[in-house]
Amino acid sequence: MYHILVVDDEPNIRQLIQKYASFEGHKVTQAADGAEALEICRQCGFDLVILDVMMPELDGFATLERLRRSSPRTPVLMLSARGEEYDRIRGFELGVDDYVVKPFSPKELMLRVSAILRRAGDHEDLREVYTLEGVTADFTGRRVLVDGVPAEMSPKEYDLFFYLVKNRGIALSRDKILSDVWGYDFYGDQRTLDTHIKLLRRSLGPYSGHVVTLRGVGYRFEE
Repeated sequence: MYHILVVDDEPNIRQLIQKYASFEGHKVTQAADGAEALEICRQCGFDLVILDVMMPELDGFATLERLRRSSPRTPVLMLSARGEEYDRIRGFELGVDDYVVKPFSPKELMLRVSAILRRAGDHEDLREVYTLEGVTADFTGRRVLVDGVPAEMSPKEYDLFFYLVKNRGIALSRDKILSDVWGYDFYGDQRTLDTHIKLLRRSLGPYSGHVVTLRGVGYRFEE
């Protein structure tokens, strides 16, 4: 499941894209304008941004320029009702991964989305940093920053935290976490997991609430 941000001032366009993206199994967050999109991006990382060009106040190009300062490697697909070569060239110069002209076929759009995500998957460094509020998980560098300060975690805490983040929004049973993080042949006490969760929450400090306990089930990393 990938997390996609759809930025468009037309609600029907946002709903249409969300409908088809959901069919593909993706999670979708919507923003009605560039300013809202930038604020959301400051709070959460995305696997792909679908960004409309023609928006009031802050258009897609201005939004993209600001987005690139904080998220230089997030893939972006631009939408536009205009098909001028100048717009396409400007978009590509700003680092757009693809460009789709309105009106578009939702199926074709999703094929382009899949192609972008597939290319990003072939270069994992494009998706190796995740930020939520004051917490940054640097998968490539194997470190966690809390309000800009490196957190001191044990190797297993890192493994556990990265696993929860990569499966964010998903209810994970204790058995699944133990199997995936500790190994399928782990025969220890489930309290081992609970202890590491406690240590992890301590390391996350004011952001510990994002690690949610699901009574009788397990845990979930909540955005």
